[in-house]
Amino acid sequence: MRLPNNAHVAIVDGKNFTVMRNTGKPLEPRLSDAQKPALDATNFSAGVKHQDDVGQQVGRTDLEELAHGAAAAQWLNAKSIAGEITDVLVIADPKTLGEMRRHYHSELEKRLVGEIDKTLSGASTAKIEQAIANA
Repeated sequence: MRLPNNAHVAIVDGKNFTVMRNTGKPLEPRLSDAQKPALDATNFSAGVKHQDDVGQQVGRTDLEELAHGAAAAQWLNAKSIAGEITDVLVIADPKTLGEMRRHYHSELEKRLVGEIDKTLSGASTAKIEQAIANA
């Protein structure tokens, strides 16, 4: 995947949110400046369509995790609208990514350079860079 220089990379799962920047070349990403923005996961209407009795009982649907994904999307939306993000790659586990997509603002959608549906929270920077290069 081509990742523009200075593009933001958002790595998200149901509990973690990390934002990094590409300081490398488009085909040779080098991630740095990791930050963990504080999120207020209060959107518990997120994931309501995933809420069912069986899913809740066996733990397949965790509304707190889906609310965290929605909060990450809202953070990215705000930064996009403010013009603080020009290019962004979102890396998230499939369930979180699906929830985030439901909350993307049109300004964020214009700035998306790609999405990778893979769980990479907690992975080494080298592993994340490799996943981007292979995408």
